[in-house]
Amino acid sequence: CCSFCCRQLRAAMLRRIGCDIQRSFRRLAYSGERAVRPLLSDKLRSDVLTDPILNKGTAWSHSERERLGLRGLLPARVLPLEKQVERFLFAFRKESDDLTKYRLLRELQDRNETLFFRVVSDYIKEMAPYVYTPTVGRACQEYGQILLRGRGMYFTPEDRGHFLSMLYNFGDRDIDVIVVTDGSRILGLGDLGMQGMAIPIGKLILYTAVGGIHPSRVLPVVLDFGTNNAKLRNDPNYLGVLHPRLEGEEYVSLVDEFMDAVRHRWPRVLVQFEDFATQNAQTLLERYMDDYLCFNDDTQGTGAVVLAGIYSAMRALGEPLNSLSRKRVVCVGAGSAGLGVVRALRAGMAAEGVDLRKAQSQFWIVDHEGLITHSRNKLFQGQHSFARHERDDEGMSLIDVVKKVKPHILLGLSGKGGVFTEEVVKEMATHHERPVIFPLSNPTDAAECTAEQAYRWTDGRVIFASGSPFNHVTLGDRIFHPTQGNNMFIFPAIGLASVACQAQRVAPSLFITAAKELSRCVSHAELSEGKVYPDIGNIRDVTLRVAVAVAKEIFNLRLNTIPEPRTEKLLRQYLVRSMYEPSYQPVIYDPHHAHPLY
Repeated sequence: CCSFCCRQLRAAMLRRIGCDIQRSFRRLAYSGERAVRPLLSDKLRSDVLTDPILNKGTAWSHSERERLGLRGLLPARVLPLEKQVERFLFAFRKESDDLTKYRLLRELQDRNETLFFRVVSDYIKEMAPYVYTPTVGRACQEYGQILLRGRGMYFTPEDRGHFLSMLYNFGDRDIDVIVVTDGSRILGLGDLGMQGMAIPIGKLILYTAVGGIHPSRVLPVVLDFGTNNAKLRNDPNYLGVLHPRLEGEEYVSLVDEFMDAVRHRWPRVLVQFEDFATQNAQTLLERYMDDYLCFNDDTQGTGAVVLAGIYSAMRALGEPLNSLSRKRVVCVGAGSAGLGVVRALRAGMAAEGVDLRKAQSQFWIVDHEGLITHSRNKLFQGQHSFARHERDDEGMSLIDVVKKVKPHILLGLSGKGGVFTEEVVKEMATHHERPVIFPLSNPTDAAECTAEQAYRWTDGRVIFASGSPFNHVTLGDRIFHPTQGNNMFIFPAIGLASVACQAQRVAPSLFITAAKELSRCVSHAELSEGKVYPDIGNIRDVTLRVAVAVAKEIFNLRLNTIPEPRTEKLLRQYLVRSMYEPSYQPVIYDPHHAHPLY
């Protein structure tokens, strides 16, 4: 009995110490002081080496090897983190196949998350195309063959009524960010079912590497409610539910159960919807956005990053931001991403005081059937607002729309490579000295045109940005540097600010704030080089700057549940201290901590 009481007293003391540690570090976050936080864990010996959050590989010090029972389980030489990075880069750069590089990175993530995130954070410009677009699209297509260590959670119709209890299977750790997909519209690749899991995993890698969310506090999720891809259902290597997708009320009720379960399990968690089909994306967002901390990156994130690029284009043209309301915009693509972009541009116009109907009149939307008008037999939710009233123009081809409308801005979110033909691009250039052309579809082979084509067909006059990365373009003695309108400029900052401020919801105005601040991050020198986005190599600093602006808006809207820092400097310090920095920390054995105490 005495021994039991001693153990209980010791456990209570450790819990009290843990709470004191957490409070101390919250104070440090505001004060800007630095401290090295040890990790408390109940793991010893090989269990330490198989935990990717704890594992340091060959970087364990001799004293840690002795303390944690690792002596003899590792080679004798101790390599610091910097040397481990060099060794990985040497092996990584020897490979030429993109999917092989993706697997190398994912295998490293499954072994040693600190080393993984140090590599990705320090070499983000080199690594981003492999951890996310364009390589992640191929990874989704071949996910059944390359499935690595189990990561994330899967919910199926057979689990109805058990979603909440299932969340406890993930363990007792706190979660800050969930990225969830149903796999119904993966990039421009269509319905890939549960193989869409590579998308939430990739997004959460960027949340950590760019936005500083701790890797132990994220959760990728697939709502595997079937697939309409018959080829997958007949593939013996497909690992998901083998019946067609649920639809209607049955589908929505399962998403309701998921959202209720998540809020009950982690009341402050941020949920990001990713790659939902057009007919569901906006419906689900509008269903939950006022009552849950959530947003849709395909619509709101893409919209914000494109709005930022257009703001930068206005700067490059020497025009004020409010001149956007006078620009005619043709958008090719009427799915969730395309509609999200035109909504964002409309919101940007409205924020400058333009009447909503006047703003809507500046848009022409073209899909695979041609120009969308009110004479279209079937319109999805969200398309009605932007359908043209000129009924006789229904189905008009893109080239005819460009000839008739003479748009200042041409946006591509169709997922169809080559849609911006030479004739279309040259027609744009005949009407405007500097046409704005953004082929934004992913992956690279789905881009509506290449950077080289856009610059060549306009004799270098185009203001260009793309959804996938392109190399620099040389025309004679001129060199152009196309920039990528990547959502990673937006969603990690939204996530960091929302989590750090413990926001109650993600208000639409946060995305306009983020877009304006992102545009301000583009220097005059970069604008003169034809760039409309900052260099991705500086993205962590850009994210912090955008997150500060978003956090200020959260406080202005009174959506925060923590005290507001007295000054912007303190707010910035608080966000910096909230950001995970991939570095090795001392590990201390404590049998009463089933998970590392962060």
